[in-house]
Amino acid sequence: MNHPLNSIRAVSMLAACVALTPSPSDAAVKICTFPGSPSAALDRTVAQAVFARASIAATFIAKGIGEGDDDGVSLRELDKTLARECDVIAGFPRSTVADASGGKMRFSRGYLRAGYVSIEAPGADLQDAAKRTVAATYASPAQLIAVQQPDVKLDLENTSALTVEAVAKGRAQRAIVWYPAVVAYRMAHPERSFSVASAHSPYADWQLTFAFGPKSEALRPRIDDALTALTNDGRLHELTKQWTLPADTASARHPDTPSTASSARSGFMLADMNASREGRFIKIANEGGGEPPSFEQAQTTHGKTLYASSCAKCHGAQLQGVTAPALQGPAFAPPSNSHLTVGGIFTYMATNMPADRPGKLKDQDYADIMAFLLLSNGYKPGATKMTADSARASKLPLNAGPAH
Repeated sequence: MNHPLNSIRAVSMLAACVALTPSPSDAAVKICTFPGSPSAALDRTVAQAVFARASIAATFIAKGIGEGDDDGVSLRELDKTLARECDVIAGFPRSTVADASGGKMRFSRGYLRAGYVSIEAPGADLQDAAKRTVAATYASPAQLIAVQQPDVKLDLENTSALTVEAVAKGRAQRAIVWYPAVVAYRMAHPERSFSVASAHSPYADWQLTFAFGPKSEALRPRIDDALTALTNDGRLHELTKQWTLPADTASARHPDTPSTASSARSGFMLADMNASREGRFIKIANEGGGEPPSFEQAQTTHGKTLYASSCAKCHGAQLQGVTAPALQGPAFAPPSNSHLTVGGIFTYMATNMPADRPGKLKDQDYADIMAFLLLSNGYKPGATKMTADSARASKLPLNAGPAH
């Protein structure tokens, strides 16, 4: 996954079926995966086991979602996919910042926590320029996490595999990357080893699930029951253990966390993120204060129109998050102690968004979108128009406004 902010060329393609069962019937459930995702092979394996346990005949639909991964696909496109090409999507990523709510899809319980991590390659021969370089996958949550770190140079790569390779080849000291991409890279390059540490960010934590359309939603309880049964008998652990986050990066309540020893044998070493300042993930400082930059009601109307045309595909029509983080609510603007600033969000947005054409809008257009985001998170308009300069200069922590 080049998760939940990458753009994808989601085109309609003829489906080629590969049987999951020896003699599937015409009524077999059609399953799609994101073929570009590093976890696609795992998603197919888990789907086979789950649907077999649920006694549901199923077939895979090759290229039902095109040739890319799961990022940047709009709810409308996904709803169409589930109405036409397939009944279920295996390996759909969900999180508290991008849960794809607001569409027609419904979701199973998660079968794997597969978030973003910080990796290094011990002993790599680093070039001088690489010693302050952090690699991340362009236009993905990895970039959003990495951009929050001060005093580093970003190496933005087009795929998650290239992001891992930037560390393996010594072009970057560290990388923020989707953990299944690290596993997939290790499978292809077993001679490589990496240290893995948490990327402490609300954008880092994701769960892989099954997504159902309206015509297949009735299957969801059976799939959840099968997932529960496979968890209880240890089968799910066996299927996913190679992909499970190392112990100190995983939630304490996650049932499938491997031991430190097993992680080391697999070529992953647990990094101590507290050992030094350079080895830690550092959030945007939220020191500072004062009033947010003023904005006018009229510019929020323009900002809303721009948001609908340039941002809603990934972030949701209601700012709820689809395959990119939500831009409203406590994950984005918490009641207090935000790790993001108004200026930081504006600068990131104006530099990197929209994902398909970064920086395509005028400075004032980005300021109008920022005004709309502030209004949507409880801030009240004033008499002075927000400008790009006033937005960029704001060091105010982005906490929810008093009206929110």
